[in-house]
Amino acid sequence: MSRPDPNSPPDRTPFKIGDVLDNPVNEERATLLERPWDNPEGRVIAELLARVGARVVGEHRHSGIVEKFTVLEGELTVKRNSQTGILRQGETSVVEPGVRHDWWNAGKRDARVRVEITPGERFLHMIETFFGLARLGHTDATGMPKLLQLSLTAREFADVVEFRSPPALEQRTLFGALTPIARWRGYRASYLQFSRTVLAPRA
Repeated sequence: MSRPDPNSPPDRTPFKIGDVLDNPVNEERATLLERPWDNPEGRVIAELLARVGARVVGEHRHSGIVEKFTVLEGELTVKRNSQTGILRQGETSVVEPGVRHDWWNAGKRDARVRVEITPGERFLHMIETFFGLARLGHTDATGMPKLLQLSLTAREFADVVEFRSPPALEQRTLFGALTPIARWRGYRASYLQFSRTVLAPRA
């Protein structure tokens, strides 16, 4: 069964500046620079290492989050709605709430990108979950959780992210039908071992 053990012990290790979240499937590595509970905006700042070929899990939008990308080294291709462009060193792109976007590294070298997410606490928990599933082999080759897992995880984080495909109505219908099956088979929307954001002390 392609799911983590729902009875694995919780990870209560406090987040610290410099902690790394790694997704070996998508070739993403994020180093935490600012925690959401350390500033009044609830902002998360991370330095993203987007290795050659790295790509975010899928085109998506955030209903209430602003994302800001600033390239420190290399280049990053960013799609905002129907417009695609390349960010080079020193350039910034701001993605406002509701804007569909996608990004990938099509360059010949790894890219270092400063990413700011406001507000970021729920976003950080979502990243913990997606990256954790990827590390344990519970995603497809794009880093997307497999269908039964996705039926729960996508609904849990619907306030954070909405993927473009399949269309929203199809997602609601499909995931609604699959949710009781996924729960019966032991899947969870997230897992205690991927929930430092909500379980760990905020030292």
